[in-house]
Amino acid sequence: MATTDVPAAWRGLVDDAAVFPPGDSPLDEAVAAYVSRRDEWYADLVGSFVVKDVDVPGVEAALPLSIVVTGGAGAIAGAARLARKAGHPVAGLEIALRDLDDLAGNARRIVAAVDDARSEGLLDDETPVCVELPHVGSTAAWLAAADVVAERELRLKFRTGGLEAEAFPPAHALSRWIDAALDRETAFKCTAGLHNAIRHTGEDGFEHHGFLNVLLATRLAFDGAATEDVVAVLEQRDAEPMLGLWHDQGEQAMVRARRWFTSFGSCSVTEPLDDLTALGLVEAPA
Repeated sequence: MATTDVPAAWRGLVDDAAVFPPGDSPLDEAVAAYVSRRDEWYADLVGSFVVKDVDVPGVEAALPLSIVVTGGAGAIAGAARLARKAGHPVAGLEIALRDLDDLAGNARRIVAAVDDARSEGLLDDETPVCVELPHVGSTAAWLAAADVVAERELRLKFRTGGLEAEAFPPAHALSRWIDAALDRETAFKCTAGLHNAIRHTGEDGFEHHGFLNVLLATRLAFDGAATEDVVAVLEQRDAEPMLGLWHDQGEQAMVRARRWFTSFGSCSVTEPLDDLTALGLVEAPA
């Protein structure tokens, strides 16, 4: 294992989701790349390997897995059982709410299934479970589901991109989601669309959030900044003011912000790394 040259604020920030769109890497190639990366100087930038539950048996190396549960709450125990049987440490479970007519009820079913899996010894008590809330805005039903997640000390998951424009939430929506998580003292991860540090228009023509924007916005929101200021940071497209804000806040403040914004899934590891080195936030060894 390589000695880390990655500052604490960035360690474990990127969960390797190479097998998911738009990367769509073959599973065996993605596993091999994850394993080979363990000896690179930037190894600590990467956290878990993200994989669908149905693909767990095909992961031949023992990797820390974040398992995306493709079924409903009833599939949680099976996903944990597959990983345990294969000898994979479970870094986390991820599951989306799909019952739009009863989000809170759906969340309660997931909580019950997680509790059952833990009581059976299939899932460790400390294993994070991230519950993805849908893009329906911060409605009363959405907030009620977030309450259920927070009450049982699970985590939230926010989808910040995808293959269609509708999958990219506007800055004001993402700001409200972050605020909802912080109000409930609940950590969250993001998924999709955050390959780059700074907000930009991608080659697909969609407006992509930047992971540096999200981290800085999280810190400002935690400090009680006004909503319009948080939105302005999420919408900032220029690197210079973002770096100025980073240095004003200080690295330790950003490390503390990672308590809330834990990681994001990305089908690319090199793109986030390239941005961090280009911005001078991570220094490659000579």
